[in-house]
Amino acid sequence: MLEQLKKELQSFEDKERAKILRKYFKTGKGEYGEGDIFLGLNSQQVKDIAKKYLGMPLIKIKELLESKIHEERICALRILVTKYENSDEEDKANIFNFYLKNTKKINNWDLVDISSPCIVGDFLSNKNKKILYELAKSDNLWERRIAIVSTLSFIKKENFEDTLKIANLLLEDSHDLIHKAVGWMLREIGKKDIETLKYFLNENYNNIPRTTLRYAIERFEEKERKKWLRRKI
Repeated sequence: MLEQLKKELQSFEDKERAKILRKYFKTGKGEYGEGDIFLGLNSQQVKDIAKKYLGMPLIKIKELLESKIHEERICALRILVTKYENSDEEDKANIFNFYLKNTKKINNWDLVDISSPCIVGDFLSNKNKKILYELAKSDNLWERRIAIVSTLSFIKKENFEDTLKIANLLLEDSHDLIHKAVGWMLREIGKKDIETLKYFLNENYNNIPRTTLRYAIERFEEKERKKWLRRKI
């Protein structure tokens, strides 16, 4: 099953597109995606292949997640998310724990973004969220991104408390990918409750990275966006 999946992914290899993706996902020396290998598949191709292997057991998904090939890790996570969505509570718990044990392999922003709200956020929506605060303090960039992006699941249910607390913890983070993720989650809060977003911005604007602010106010009217950006000069 695993080898057949890999062969299917390989059959769609596009070397020219792979070059573009390597640049886009920062795979150069010293960059956050250093050493990541791309085949050059598009998102739909990976989704279509993943759908054929939903019966893959966790032990094989783990092998796939350990691959150096980016699309193989995406495929592993696509399968994992669908398995989670179609599982009972016991199996959801097993998948949640499996996910947390393998965060080091969920090591690019797209991998985090397609999976963490669906698994980590959903599972914790009515449970203690201590693990998210631990992840937010991790030395690992991707675990910190998991911490904030997972809260998208809470935001959809109009529960903003943990998003705002974790955002506050991450305001002094040095990495641009965290600045963007925090800004994205703040923007999502703004879609549900603009006053809550503005209150957070007012309370914290001296500490908000400019990238985070730009993302957070993206949906504001131009005049108001300029007002907020001028406050950062």
